[in-house]
Amino acid sequence: MLTVEVIIAMAKIMNKIKTNKRKIKMKIAFTTSGDDMSAPMDPRFGRAAKFLIYDTDQKRFTVIDNANSVAAQGAGIKSAETIVNAGAKILVTGDCGPKAFNALKQADVKIYSSKSASVMASLESYLAEKLPEITSA
Repeated sequence: MLTVEVIIAMAKIMNKIKTNKRKIKMKIAFTTSGDDMSAPMDPRFGRAAKFLIYDTDQKRFTVIDNANSVAAQGAGIKSAETIVNAGAKILVTGDCGPKAFNALKQADVKIYSSKSASVMASLESYLAEKLPEITSA
């Protein structure tokens, strides 16, 4: 029979594992229209003006202009390629079309939906495990 102390200790360990799950060193891509962490999120993926790539290890970010935002066609797939080439394993956006979704999934990029106003708020929500994962297009 488990004692109360053992149950509490197990709960603490499980909480640490759960908490640390999102603290793995990685790059997270955000769709945005601005140039910094306070910039607004852009709800579109393929047609987003920019991608902010946040490095959780270095605690730094870079911004990539999305040249594909004005493409006549194929913006989503080309934008997915941009995200993969930037080294991101997580994408936080509003919506993602089916072709881009499939391209990102093939590259093992997880996609999360955020309705937050800013990139910083979206990052905080992601780290707190409050964003839903997009599992189908």
